[in-house]
Amino acid sequence: MDSAPAAPQRLTDRKRAAVVAAAIDEFLASGYDATSMDRIAARANVSKRTVYNHFPSKEALFAAILCQLWDASATGDAPAYRAGEPLRPQLVELLLRKLRLLNDEAFLKLARVAIAAGIHSPERARDMVARIGEREEDLTVWVRTAAAGGRLKTSDPAFAAQQLHGLVKAFAFWPQVAMGQPPLDAAQQRQLAESSADLFLARYA
Repeated sequence: MDSAPAAPQRLTDRKRAAVVAAAIDEFLASGYDATSMDRIAARANVSKRTVYNHFPSKEALFAAILCQLWDASATGDAPAYRAGEPLRPQLVELLLRKLRLLNDEAFLKLARVAIAAGIHSPERARDMVARIGEREEDLTVWVRTAAAGGRLKTSDPAFAAQQLHGLVKAFAFWPQVAMGQPPLDAAQQRQLAESSADLFLARYA
């Protein structure tokens, strides 16, 4: 008897997945501004109402896609700060996790769409950045916890974490998004994670 509601739920999940897949295709093909919820609904073969039932706006849908790509790139929950262990291996582990997302071609393509859209609407860009920033919070939490435990010297953990994000994105995001450079391979990711951790810890540890 408990299995009765499962079929409608599976149908709902399939429709949501179809909307997301259609939206990705539309955003990549037409750009952010030219994409409409009507066109997404038509491509997904669902009603416009179905699209809005899952996503209240185009902005929310786009942000959800980026967050979904972020989640898909991660393997399980972000590792938490471990007080009794050396800082460097923990930090390298967190940075490698971040680099897996930045190495995803679908994410990079949609990031280009987001940046192009943000140029014409700074308010929209702030909203997108805020939503994606929620997925980068694991690194900030780690820095804040290590600082609270006296192992990092900073009065502004969020600022320190942002510096660390910047170190990584200078090599593994902006060159790929803005200049079409290829994503880093595994050895390059490891080198970047380790050197960024060393620079960060030399300043704050």
